[in-house]
Amino acid sequence: MICQFCYIPFSLALRVFETKNCVEKIFPKHEFKFVIVSLSEFSILQFHFSLLKLNSMNKKHQVHNLIILDESGSMQSIKPTIISGFNELVQTIKGIEKKFPEQEHLISFVTFNGLGRKTLLDKMPAAELSEIDEKKYMPDSNTPLFDAIGYSVAKLRADIADKSDCNVLVTILTDGEENASVEYKGEAIKNLVEELKKKSWTFTYIGTEHDVENFAAKISITNTMVFNKSVSGMKAMFLQESESRNTYSQKIEDNESVEEDFYKKKDLLS
Repeated sequence: MICQFCYIPFSLALRVFETKNCVEKIFPKHEFKFVIVSLSEFSILQFHFSLLKLNSMNKKHQVHNLIILDESGSMQSIKPTIISGFNELVQTIKGIEKKFPEQEHLISFVTFNGLGRKTLLDKMPAAELSEIDEKKYMPDSNTPLFDAIGYSVAKLRADIADKSDCNVLVTILTDGEENASVEYKGEAIKNLVEELKKKSWTFTYIGTEHDVENFAAKISITNTMVFNKSVSGMKAMFLQESESRNTYSQKIEDNESVEEDFYKKKDLLS
C-alpha cells in the first residue's frame, strides 16, 4: 500500500471524507491521508511544491564521459592525429549536448604512461571544453594500462557516489597491451568493470597492434573497436566514435539499454 498525503485548506474540510472515498476508489493501491491546514499554510505549501516541481523540470540527466588515453612512446607516430581527433571529439560532445538539451555532459580526460598520469579534464562541463595541443600530449615511456583504468574509474566512482541518476561512458584508447602496472592487476580491473556495468556504466575499448577483443574480454569489456594506425585509419576511428556517441545519447533519451553494442563496426581493418 502506497501512502499519499494530501493537504486541504480549512474551507474545504467538510468535503474531505467525500474526496477521500472517491480518490481511493480510483487508486485502490493508494492510501490517502488528508491534513487540514489554514489558508495561509496552504498557500505556503503551494509555493514550496511549485518550487519543487520547477527544480525537477530544470534538472538535467548527467552523462559523464571518461576518456583514458594512452600516452606511451609508441603513440608518438600518431600524435598529431590523436590531438586533432580528440579536438574533433570535443566538438562532437558539445554538439550532442545541444542535440539533447535534457542531458548534461561532463568530461574527464586522463592520459597515462610509465612516467605517470595526467588529469587534463576533471568533470568539465561540455560547454566549457577547450582543445588540447602538442604541449599537453607528449608520448613517452611504457604502458601501465591497468593502473590508469583503476585510478581513473575509482576516482570518478567516488566523485559521483551521491548521484543516483546518471550514466557513465568510459572510453579507453591504446595501441598496446598492459606492460607496466604496479597498483592494479587485471583481475581487479575485471571485478571493477563488472560491478559498475550494473550501475549504468558503459565501457568501451579502442585499440590497435594487439589482440584487442581478447584483451578487452579479459577485463569484461565487450564494446571494442580495432583501428589502423595511420592517418586515414585514425580518422575512420574517430568518425565511428562520434557516430556511436550520438547513438548512445539517443538510447539514453529513449530509455534503452546502453551497456552493449556501442560500435556498429568493430573492426576498421577490414
